[in-house]
Amino acid sequence: MTTDVAVVGSGPAGLAAATAAAEREVSVLIIEREIELGGILQQCIHNGFGVEIFAQDLTGPEYAQRYIERARQAGVQALLDSMVLDVLPDRRIYVTNPRDGIVEVHPKAIVLAMGCRERTRGALAIPGTRPAGVYTAGTAQRLVNIEGYMPGRRFVILGSGDIGMIMARRLTFEGAVVERVLENMPYLNGLSRNYVQCIRDYNIPLEFCRTVAEVRGRKRVEAVVSVAVDEQRRPIPGTEEVIPCDTLLLSVGLIPENELSRRMGIHMDPATGGPIVDERMGTSLRGVFAAGNVVHVYDLVDWVTRAGEVAGRSAAEHVLGLDRASGKRIRTVAGKNVRLVVPQVFGLDALLEQGVQLQLRVRQPIEEKTRLTVTAETKELFRKTLRYVRPGEMIQIEMEPRVGRWLENTDSVVVDIAKAD
Repeated sequence: MTTDVAVVGSGPAGLAAATAAAEREVSVLIIEREIELGGILQQCIHNGFGVEIFAQDLTGPEYAQRYIERARQAGVQALLDSMVLDVLPDRRIYVTNPRDGIVEVHPKAIVLAMGCRERTRGALAIPGTRPAGVYTAGTAQRLVNIEGYMPGRRFVILGSGDIGMIMARRLTFEGAVVERVLENMPYLNGLSRNYVQCIRDYNIPLEFCRTVAEVRGRKRVEAVVSVAVDEQRRPIPGTEEVIPCDTLLLSVGLIPENELSRRMGIHMDPATGGPIVDERMGTSLRGVFAAGNVVHVYDLVDWVTRAGEVAGRSAAEHVLGLDRASGKRIRTVAGKNVRLVVPQVFGLDALLEQGVQLQLRVRQPIEEKTRLTVTAETKELFRKTLRYVRPGEMIQIEMEPRVGRWLENTDSVVVDIAKAD
């Protein structure tokens, strides 16, 4: 099977990439392991999607349907119920499905949009017995919203990530009791709006600097043992509390899904867990692009979509021979209190032509006026004052073309965030 652009994954990044590429009149095949397009959006029946792109407050399925229709109108072909087995560095893709057996796809460009996955109990090594009743928050979300099952009646949720907070509200709607949300950090790990709308508005107890030290129960979870942690996240003896419950939900972070990327030999960033990309969302393999949560975990689906559009356009330009990957490259460096910066590299020509957007996350929250600076050598290129910064909330800045003239004799820029003077 041949196509100009193959997109692996049909979540918001994949749909946006496929549509953007097809609108440039190249052939596009989207490969999806589920039986329908939309990815994780289909189980996110809460609102909060599309505020930036559509200026409307949509549910996940509504948002997905709009992009599915756009993709169809643009002529995107889809291979559903199909699992990608491998992708080789020369861009051959091996896919299997119940209809065709094993299919070999030969695209001229690839967009990787596999999304991310949740950390499980095994990744956390929580002590105790192994009873039924321990789920990731996303699994519980699928059970309730798509399969129609309630995984329990009395919950403890570990982690203040967005999915955990949204599920706290969702389970409350369904008549369950959320006994506690526990967060081992001293600050929130999700969006503040989700704290307000899902936790505070429903009087669900949220405790910081506490974690689950033990799961108790034989056939089914009967209780969890909560314990306070110190600044190094070590349990503090004597602070244990037994919380009776029948279900433990884990909402303790997402990991970009990059097994295929690693097997292809794409250069990875340990800070993000995703591929190193440039301003076109191009990876270290020419003709291979990546977008969305496979690159780094986003807050909002609208930003995932924007990244997908960039990757899709870039893939189409590669097919059409309009690729702009050459020229001087500038590295972005995470400086003071910055955990990650994306893209990790950008072209000086691209900056001079249209500017470059940087996305970043901080290591520690600063709940007062804060200064973000971008410097090259000793020259300050960009400065912005923020009301506050929080690890759970991504920051976006726009580097304007005019600063490019200061980068002709350097190969990197450093991003710092600190309290304002």
